[in-house]
Amino acid sequence: MVENMETYYIPLLATIIAVLACVYASYSDIKRGIIPNKLTFPLIGVGLVLDGIYAYLTGNYWLIISAALITGFIFVLGYLFWKMGAWAGGDVKLFTALAALLPIYPPLFAYNILSYQMPIYANYPFPFTLIINSILSMLPFLLIYVFYISFKYKPHLLKELIAPVKNYKKNIITTLVVTAAAYITLQITPYLPFQIIIISLILIFILSYLISKLPLYIKAVIIIVTTVLGLWQNYMVTISGIVILFLIITFIEMVRILLTRVSKEALQDDYKINELSEGMIAAHKLYEKDDKVFYDDKSFYQKMREAISTGDLSIISTPPGKLLVGTLAAGLKNEDIELLKKLSHEGKISDNFKVKKGVPFAPSILIGLLISLLIGDLAIIFLNILNWILY
Repeated sequence: MVENMETYYIPLLATIIAVLACVYASYSDIKRGIIPNKLTFPLIGVGLVLDGIYAYLTGNYWLIISAALITGFIFVLGYLFWKMGAWAGGDVKLFTALAALLPIYPPLFAYNILSYQMPIYANYPFPFTLIINSILSMLPFLLIYVFYISFKYKPHLLKELIAPVKNYKKNIITTLVVTAAAYITLQITPYLPFQIIIISLILIFILSYLISKLPLYIKAVIIIVTTVLGLWQNYMVTISGIVILFLIITFIEMVRILLTRVSKEALQDDYKINELSEGMIAAHKLYEKDDKVFYDDKSFYQKMREAISTGDLSIISTPPGKLLVGTLAAGLKNEDIELLKKLSHEGKISDNFKVKKGVPFAPSILIGLLISLLIGDLAIIFLNILNWILY
């Protein structure tokens, strides 16, 4: 009975608590926009107590020490994300609680898919897998969320979002160009001193760019020759690779539009400055330079393109002036609102202020937790798939 407690019941209890906590946190985040402290703070204590019991029953006293260290490290990492404005305070505390509950991968079950043992473990602690999977899960959740907002409030945005599906001809050409680059890379890599996947990916990127810049008839010859050779050598891998790559390119284009034009409109609301309240998140940073006050409404993608075209990397790295109001997830403070009122009264900014719609992150944490428990580390799985495709 003790052996079962050691190897199964304590991790099972911790897992059940973690899943139920994420379900409640998701409901609260969607309904009220917060993850309550009364949920996360007790969970940190419960998690460390369970770690201590598990360490005692197994005789592995290092477990409670490592659990405390991992929990502390996850809190520090989350705090840095909070300072950068990527996470809200509730997200940080929820990740910390989950790290306390599940500092190591809970050995609950195992199964096989195509001779691969699942779930796929990573070499780093389980909370890092949870964070990676949660961030990756954010994209499909954000896509669904923006679809919902667009459908309910701004239906014209749906046409813009599904434009890559209608533009399938362009994506087919891009797919064939990348396929040609991948085939050429496969022929080159055996002669390289290091056969590392990152080198192959860089080669594919460079060759894709070079092929896309060639005259049309030369590009067509390269695509036809490489595709025919690929089909002749392994038609199943070539066909499935083209189909998968086409779907990935279409999805990436949709995500790019989602994260730029569509999200910019769907996830922002206009408020009068007098209507602002504490906790609202500014859509754009407000700067002051040479006695002029202005909003920095350029996306990172726009700045990147401008930096590449001009060769001026300071566009990305250097703030355009003195920061007056930021876009941290913690939201506006009362002093920020008073400053905005003062600047509006002086005529330095308009009375309209754009506010971000808060996108709840807790549902992505729930999805990331379920994926981590049932499937494993998505980053490791993606790397294994790439390695299988390339080698």
